[in-house]
Amino acid sequence: MIAILTEKPSVGLDIARIVGATEKFDGYMSGNGYMVTWALGHLVSLAQPGYYGFTRQSASHLPMLPNPFELVMRLKKTAKGMVTDKAAAKQLNIIDKVFSQCDDIIVATDAGREGQCIFQYIYNYLGYTKPCKRLWISSLTDEAIEKGMANLKDNNHYEGLFQAADCRAKADWLIGMNGSRALAISSGIGNNSLGRVQTPTLAMICARYRENRNFISTNYWQLHITLEKEGVFRQFRFMEDLKEKSDAEKLYEQLKSYPSVPITKVERKTVHQSQPLLYDLTTLQKDCNIHLNLSAEKTLEIAQNLYEKKLISYPRTSSRYIPDDVFREIPSLLRMVLRMEPFKHFADSIDTLRLPTESVNNKKITDHHALIITGDYPGELSPLERKVYHMIAGRMLEAFGPKCKKESLLMEASFNDFLFRSSSQKILSPGWRGVLNRPEDKDAEEKDSEEVIAEFEEGENAKVGGHSLAQKKTMPKPLYTEATLLTAMETAGKTITDEAVREAIKEQGLGTPATRAAIIETLFRREYIERSGKSLVPTEKGLFIYDAVKEMKIADAEMTGQWEKMLAEIEKNRVSPETFMKAIEVYTRQITEEVLSLKFPELAANAITCPKCGDGKVIIRSKYAKCDNGKCGLIIFRNFLNKELTNQHIQQLLSSGSTKLIKGFKGKKGNTFDAKLVFDANHNITFSFPKTSEKGKKKAVPKPSGEVRKKK
Repeated sequence: MIAILTEKPSVGLDIARIVGATEKFDGYMSGNGYMVTWALGHLVSLAQPGYYGFTRQSASHLPMLPNPFELVMRLKKTAKGMVTDKAAAKQLNIIDKVFSQCDDIIVATDAGREGQCIFQYIYNYLGYTKPCKRLWISSLTDEAIEKGMANLKDNNHYEGLFQAADCRAKADWLIGMNGSRALAISSGIGNNSLGRVQTPTLAMICARYRENRNFISTNYWQLHITLEKEGVFRQFRFMEDLKEKSDAEKLYEQLKSYPSVPITKVERKTVHQSQPLLYDLTTLQKDCNIHLNLSAEKTLEIAQNLYEKKLISYPRTSSRYIPDDVFREIPSLLRMVLRMEPFKHFADSIDTLRLPTESVNNKKITDHHALIITGDYPGELSPLERKVYHMIAGRMLEAFGPKCKKESLLMEASFNDFLFRSSSQKILSPGWRGVLNRPEDKDAEEKDSEEVIAEFEEGENAKVGGHSLAQKKTMPKPLYTEATLLTAMETAGKTITDEAVREAIKEQGLGTPATRAAIIETLFRREYIERSGKSLVPTEKGLFIYDAVKEMKIADAEMTGQWEKMLAEIEKNRVSPETFMKAIEVYTRQITEEVLSLKFPELAANAITCPKCGDGKVIIRSKYAKCDNGKCGLIIFRNFLNKELTNQHIQQLLSSGSTKLIKGFKGKKGNTFDAKLVFDANHNITFSFPKTSEKGKKKAVPKPSGEVRKKK
């Protein structure tokens, strides 16, 4: 018998059908000489600190350096603490049963670092040494599975992939666990964490925010002349920006003495705007954020769903190229795309038998090729799934469509010490840009097709139709959005606009395409950052942590990018895991010592023992106060029925269970009233109204309209 282990039940059932394992049992399928079972994600992981005896958050226990690291069954968070996940335990027993009855094992978890690690941790945890083959596929169509089963490789061929995943997990454990515990000790509060990728990413967001908010704009001036020909105009710009207003006004006055100026240069040429490369996960996430307002995490979730529905290739890819053998399938796939409603208009604009090859390069394929659709036509999809699917399909048409053909026209008017220039472009043939017709694909100098502007000949004396002096202001770099942050993570914080250069240094980025979304979500979960429209801005807490660690190694994006590069080298068997882990151990000792030396008097002073759970600390922030014990849930919002609670109000409520009388609350019907805020028995916030006597009787106390501002 041959065992096959997949990552998810849905994939296991598909493979079981292909190999003929049709008899169903609890947790596996059997038949035709195969037993097919599945993991439920990460069933096995590295043990938590308590497993090694690090039960107290004490500086004397730091740094924690397990040797060796131990694997444990997946744990589940409950009110009583972390306990063994019963579903994980049951499925591990089933996998053990299947493996024990088979002579050979086929690894069919997702074909990437994470999938390889999921299998190897299970295999090692259960203690097996049986021979293993690897099923390596980039899509889940029947054809792809059959082809993959016919071309199995020895699992040892992927040892570098597992070692990179294992080193990554251990490095994240060492830096994250030690950095976070050191931070908890030095700050005196919980719900904070530091991490190998998380902290440099936070540092980039905070640094950009500070740079943007502290930017001091300066004025400069631009001179323009407008030249006329037969009632049609064209604007020329003076090629030097002027920093002094007096100089600008002086030159402006001089210009008025020229009723006409000579055209000294006319350069007309045909230029081509190249097709974009195919999507990898990061570029898909960026475009989905820009055009669909989806978070990176949501885009990955949808792409994974489309993959499991056999509609797209493996989504967690870092490559934007396809190999020659996949290219041979592209014409038929494009013909399928052109039958879809959003793309029918492009059918006459692309020759599927003569396609460009900019996105075809065998040497630039990593674990998986670029994202493409499969030959399975989509059936029932959610609106968002369909939009993301069309993004991928549309990008294929763009990547293999003809180049955008344009005419570029450069004109110069040079006289005395003045040099004025005008550049424009007009579309001759839209090519690939006709697929989606997005405005952002336009170059800055591109004019609308219906816009008529004057054209001059070299040597012509052109009539001056007007002059202008425009005051401009220097602008700061914009705040990060998820799209621009993903680019920055990809290039370890370097501001690189050239796509080819970005591609060349991707291996030095922060995280991988598969992990960047989770890192961003961790920053939200820790309340280090929040959204302001599409922009990502740090919270007060995030800025406080950033200010504390920004000069430390743990916040160094380039250093972390070098670790990522080393992991890629481990994957290719060019660097030994031992070399990497020795460097990480030294790094862990350094950052632990640095973080323990921090002093957080302001943060500690702003923390009050939680009256609800008695264990956590309540941190007072700009918009709310919240207990840092994840099991507690106590939260107090500042904005409360038309009143903004002060720090003093919140401190009174937390320390004594009641504020002093607060005047000016406004009810739903617009009536104003005065009241104290108090905790009820469950630590929900309610009102306590003042009692006044009238002829010896107590005034009736109005009923509150219900519990106020419960956490959603």
